Amino acid sequence: MPTVLSHSTLPGLTLLHRGKVRDVYALGADELLIVASDRLSAFDVVLPDPIPGKGEMLTQISNFWFGRTAALMPNHLTGKSVAEALPAGVDLALYEKRSVVTRRLKPVPVEAIARGYLIGSGWKDYQAGGTVCGIRLPAGLRQAEKLPEPIFTPSTKAALGTHDENIGFDQVVATIGADLAEQVRVATLAIYRHAAEYAAERGILVADTKLEFGTDADGRLYVMDEMLTPDSSRFWPAEEYRAGTSPPSYDKQFVRDYLETLDWNKQAPGPILPRAVIEGTAAKYAEALRRLAGITID
Repeated sequence: MPTVLSHSTLPGLTLLHRGKVRDVYALGADELLIVASDRLSAFDVVLPDPIPGKGEMLTQISNFWFGRTAALMPNHLTGKSVAEALPAGVDLALYEKRSVVTRRLKPVPVEAIARGYLIGSGWKDYQAGGTVCGIRLPAGLRQAEKLPEPIFTPSTKAALGTHDENIGFDQVVATIGADLAEQVRVATLAIYRHAAEYAAERGILVADTKLEFGTDADGRLYVMDEMLTPDSSRFWPAEEYRAGTSPPSYDKQFVRDYLETLDWNKQAPGPILPRAVIEGTAAKYAEALRRLAGITID
């Protein structure tokens, strides 16, 4: 059975950051231990109910994708044992499948997003002005319609409790410089195209995905944090896809759709989730893991 962990506790290790989902600990000066909890965020608010096993599933699917895309872009994984990094006395079974030992990188302060379909905030921006992140799109596109080609649509990297905002490529250049901005754009689109082609062969459409990058002391770029998970992507079952409406999904859109039915202002604290929504979300994550990576949750 999958483990349940809302907040990690690792005595003897320095907690550097507790994010929406991941807790980050220092392992000396050059490495980190990243623990994926079962916390769930929606609309940039961490909800009060954990999704059992979610952190294990996120870590396993990320590791799968990091392996598949290593030839396209180096990633933060060191390959070192989680067991050896944990403090003595900590329950290995609770942490082993949800944790990784990584390089300690300088985060690029931009959310790198690739879109292949018109949905979410991209759809809202398109309705308002026919563009997404300054990119002019053809007139007459419908909700969830496939774009002529994937586009790079970055956003700000919001602090906990605040909302990301879509930005244009020029703002990315102003923030991190032209050379690094172009490296991030090229890598994001290359990874998205690779993943979309692979997933389509398994009956899943990758509508969009968000990637995070970091640089080492020499300025080399790495993809980091998580990759192509149900938290950071929209996965649609190909057999149920129809342009013109928001398709069912193997990701947290299931939770977003439920939350949109509530009288909630999308500010903390988030609402309590019904058991059916918690169990349904866990099942969707498990199905994505099984179909994409061939990993089954016991």
